[in-house]
Amino acid sequence: MTPSLSRYRRITVKIGSALLVDRTTGLKRDWLASLVDDIAGLVEGGADMLVVSSGAIALGRSILGLGRRALRLEESQAAAAAGQIALAGAWSEQLARRGLKSGQILVTLGDTEERRRYLNARATIGTLLKMKAVPVINENDTVATSEIRYGDNDRLAARVATMMGADLLVLLSDIDGLYTAPPAQDPTARFIPVVDAITSEIEAMAGGAASELSRGGMRTKIDAGKIATAAGTAMIITLGSRMNPLSAIGRGERATFFRPSANPVKGYKSWIAGQLEPAGRLVIDAGAVGALLSGKSLLPAGVSAVSGSFSRGDTVAILGPDGREIARGLVAYDAADAVRIAGRKSSEIPAVLGYEGRSAMVHRDDLVVSRALEETGAMRTQG
Repeated sequence: MTPSLSRYRRITVKIGSALLVDRTTGLKRDWLASLVDDIAGLVEGGADMLVVSSGAIALGRSILGLGRRALRLEESQAAAAAGQIALAGAWSEQLARRGLKSGQILVTLGDTEERRRYLNARATIGTLLKMKAVPVINENDTVATSEIRYGDNDRLAARVATMMGADLLVLLSDIDGLYTAPPAQDPTARFIPVVDAITSEIEAMAGGAASELSRGGMRTKIDAGKIATAAGTAMIITLGSRMNPLSAIGRGERATFFRPSANPVKGYKSWIAGQLEPAGRLVIDAGAVGALLSGKSLLPAGVSAVSGSFSRGDTVAILGPDGREIARGLVAYDAADAVRIAGRKSSEIPAVLGYEGRSAMVHRDDLVVSRALEETGAMRTQG
């Protein structure tokens, strides 16, 4: 049921640490060579290929002899510094073997969350693609800390895919797809071949990270799917440990296919929708939910609670009465002023704040409603 990869014009592939690095012997060179053969075949077929590669810290552990123990922040950063050189060299060597040029891009969270840096990163990667090079992208773990990091390369890969207009994101994982429950814990878990939309039921199926070499898990893959599919990018989760893992998808090996939205968010709004770490949260009432579904702005009157420390123009998550996130947008007020006008009519803003502010807390031009909420609203309309 998974479409052939040959139909896609631009593909982002994410590789986890455990696939690339053996705990005792280091880099899995034969496996990497087989993956590069797959990548080269797709490039020869006319596709642009982007690689988001984990493995720097895991490889650095091996190089520096740090073993499996928990690392202090400075040790993780040192491992990343040692591992990144070896990792970049291995990718360059293998891609060159198939006649492909490559370029390394190291990013931090701000490179995709801040609009100007986002556009700069997009231009750099786009130029590499025009020059027929394969960008190899990773988080800059040598400087990232827990406060300023993606935390996993699944969401980073989704961010890169949507930033570059990829029509497919492939997450090579240590599991062959999505199940109704973590199969290692529940032998009755059922495999799900196709996901039409990421609903709360789909989100509930996610588990935790599978090994000490990775920071992700099915939870982060579902988060990646929400970012990708909302922007019109299809996503596949499949087992990456087999040789030639991309060719295996074409042979019909098991994989879960996530359909892209039929009404994708594009351009400026895809940047808003893909923001990984909202600066704050607004809880809204049922009436405001209905207003968002009808394409209206979020007015202060519909806001029942405000949390977080944010400034005007920051991205905030918008939660429904049940606490589920239903939208994201750029807020028109600082947090302190948002608290003061929450629940108030727009006409009261000048008297409360002492200045003439915007009538909307989040204007509809700066707001993206979640795909699941849009589909719920559509079903209600049809009913």
